Amino acid sequence: MRIRLYVLLLSVMVIVFSFAADASAMQLTRDVKVISSAGARALADACAAWAEKNKQIVAIAILDWGGNLIESHAMEGAAANAIDTALLKAKSALRWRRATSETNKLVRSGENLAPTFMNDFPQPGALPIVINGQVVGAMGVSSAEGEKCAQAAIDAVFKGQAATSAR
Repeated sequence: MRIRLYVLLLSVMVIVFSFAADASAMQLTRDVKVISSAGARALADACAAWAEKNKQIVAIAILDWGGNLIESHAMEGAAANAIDTALLKAKSALRWRRATSETNKLVRSGENLAPTFMNDFPQPGALPIVINGQVVGAMGVSSAEGEKCAQAAIDAVFKGQAATSAR
């Protein structure tokens, strides 16, 4: 009986030490970049400036990496549903980690219908924001040229340090 107890105790100790050794070898935390409030405001301002220059009226929604709305803006004259549309587009870009125009093509071709039953809104107009391979957020714009507006804003604010595809 004692031998069995010692063997059991020894086995448990070996398992515990092996888990401890594995845990020390693996990365248990990760640094996550976030878009600051100031960065989100700068993105909204840059997109609105681009839209004004190109004689468009847009609404803008900017999400952090977790899908939380950190900034929104509707230009004077934007439709009543424009912010909602921008937000839905941004959520889709964040979930699929690609421009919503790309997701739209996948849905239309029948290659991937998942966005249609996952409550996504894969309509062109949103881009994920990727820094050093890490998706830090997404920007949705409620206009026909929303992706151009978002790209112009991302380029202006991050000055070439951000990409718009995680693929």
